[in-house]
Amino acid sequence: MAARLNPLLSGSGLWRRKIVDPALVLLRHGVTPEKIAMGMALGITLGVAPGIGSTTILCAIAAFILRLNPAAIQIVNYIMSPLQVALLIPFIRAGEWTFGEASSSVTLDSIRQLVQADWLHAIAVLWTATVHAMAVWAFFVALLVFPVYWLLLGPLRRLARIRTVAK
Repeated sequence: MAARLNPLLSGSGLWRRKIVDPALVLLRHGVTPEKIAMGMALGITLGVAPGIGSTTILCAIAAFILRLNPAAIQIVNYIMSPLQVALLIPFIRAGEWTFGEASSSVTLDSIRQLVQADWLHAIAVLWTATVHAMAVWAFFVALLVFPVYWLLLGPLRRLARIRTVAK
């Protein structure tokens, strides 16, 4: 059985260093596959929130409330940063459409320029767009967090079995 499960442990690339090895460390310390899967699912879904700077706080609150490993959820949150930036404008556009707002000319470059010039002014200018984007994102989180959890749970349970067979 262990030979069939070893593909999870093969390789030495980014997947192994950033996902498999930290999961093995948590498993060795007695964290259940279910807790790891929930932390990863929340790190993934909370990590793409369109409120720049909000993801660390959201993940910390989720880890505290659900008694998840805070380091694990923040690692996944950090890994999601490029996707968060990539989804920022689509979430803003979806928020505009959902709430019947006129389409704005907001771009990543214009957001960067606003923040660099005066971050308090940027918050004021982008407040409505951000709130609407967060509402759309919250809808998607509610739909996606449990499917992501179930997708991660199987491989993490196999990883836990590998760990116990390897002892």
